[in-house]
Amino acid sequence: MKLSTCLTLFFFGLTASICNAQTTIQLHSGDGSKNPVISKYIYSHFAEHLGNGIYGGFYVGDTSTIPNTNGVRNDVIAALRKMKIPALRWPGGCFADTYHWKDGIGPKDKRPEIVNKWWGGVTEDNSFGTHEFLNMCELLGAEPYISGNVGSGTVQELADWVQYISSDNKNPMSALRKENGRDKPWNVSFWGVGNEAWGCGGNMTADYYANEFRKYSTFMANSGGKIFRIASGASDADYNWTETLMKNIPHNLIEGVALHHYAIIDWGNKGPAINFTEKQYFQIMQSAMRMEELVTKHSAIMDKYDPNKKIALVVDEWGGWYDVEAGTNPGFLYQQNTIRDAMIAGTTLNTFNNHSDRVRMANLAQCINVLQAVILTDKAKMILTPTYYVMEMYNVHQDATLIPLTIKTDDYTLGTDKLPAISASASKDKAGVVHISLVNINPNKAEQITINLGDIKPAQITGRILTSAKLQDYNSFTDPDKIKPAPFKGAALKNGDLNITMPAASVVVLALN
Repeated sequence: MKLSTCLTLFFFGLTASICNAQTTIQLHSGDGSKNPVISKYIYSHFAEHLGNGIYGGFYVGDTSTIPNTNGVRNDVIAALRKMKIPALRWPGGCFADTYHWKDGIGPKDKRPEIVNKWWGGVTEDNSFGTHEFLNMCELLGAEPYISGNVGSGTVQELADWVQYISSDNKNPMSALRKENGRDKPWNVSFWGVGNEAWGCGGNMTADYYANEFRKYSTFMANSGGKIFRIASGASDADYNWTETLMKNIPHNLIEGVALHHYAIIDWGNKGPAINFTEKQYFQIMQSAMRMEELVTKHSAIMDKYDPNKKIALVVDEWGGWYDVEAGTNPGFLYQQNTIRDAMIAGTTLNTFNNHSDRVRMANLAQCINVLQAVILTDKAKMILTPTYYVMEMYNVHQDATLIPLTIKTDDYTLGTDKLPAISASASKDKAGVVHISLVNINPNKAEQITINLGDIKPAQITGRILTSAKLQDYNSFTDPDKIKPAPFKGAALKNGDLNITMPAASVVVLALN
């Protein structure tokens, strides 16, 4: 008979029982010379003309009483700079394939009003357009990622937009930009050639879209520098889509292939954002953790045609998707953000880090007031969500060298179903500091973790933890600091191993130096 020793531990107001060390992690640091760098662009974001994502989220206009710089909220600028947002995708989403960029330039009182047919049927005045977005990116210290209109646009329209933004030569588009007040080009590198071409971007077949991409890409010359053209990629497990693009698009015309995957229970019944059951939590985590399978299989297809991994896998829409909050416009996709969302963010980012040889950009959907947002606003008020704090804690991995690891984890079980309880990734930054990010998705049980550090010999270990008493806890406008990172003291070195006691439903990031 096997005996087990059980301990009852108290961490940050959480009582949990631990029986034996069930999770072991082995770091494979070696000399690191052949390990991929975790691209900072994995930590990028997405801002669509959707609900209060742009208007009232990022942008309040320069006549607003809310403190702003050229119409962009100062509190938003400060928060996103602290989070180290590397790139921001705009103007969509589905909205991108109905957006005609010339409607959003020039004097604001001359810009036509448009109806947002995709999201709520609202009328917008185009006061936030190309100049406003690109100037905002400069304030944020973020690179722009622009989604071009393929669904209802033309090759000439997109080619002109590239020239307007990035050309410093004497031509009609650069002259128009200067006429509108911007002398020097912005030199945007990242361009999406349509969005969800298989759906709202035109309901195209993979073969048809591949031909459209070839045509559009050919004319998207960027005279200001290198252009990074991203193909509208697959939804979830549509592996044929990725195969068709990789096979039929010449590799000198493409730099990235997109992939979209949302953590969702059921499109017809998404479940609540706050008052969810443990079963609903488990189902969402099943969907979120499917990202590992999707990235692995899409990457394998790309490897067949691009063994040197020159083309990036760009997961430019991901995150949790629930029913909208009661009383809000169903087309605005406004939802609260709980510890469950921290679990989604932490496990997904670990997956991207561990596949950084192929995944070189990802964009959380979305940045403010939409879906799994990092920021929520209510007029002059602003709160940071648990997802914000995970992204901020994990920014230590940006442009650091991946340390591969092997993990043997306990399971989180519900009925007859099970999921790996612990997710992890590790990296070494340019200063030589090793960071390890860990997620325990089990809401009922703390986990004892042993990490073999190999040849890593730290003199000091520090850490931060994000957790709360309940999965359903969230930051509100009346209690904005209910959930925020705290110092983590549950790690200790012994005989070259790092022993960690990790509370239930928590995210921990350690620094070893």
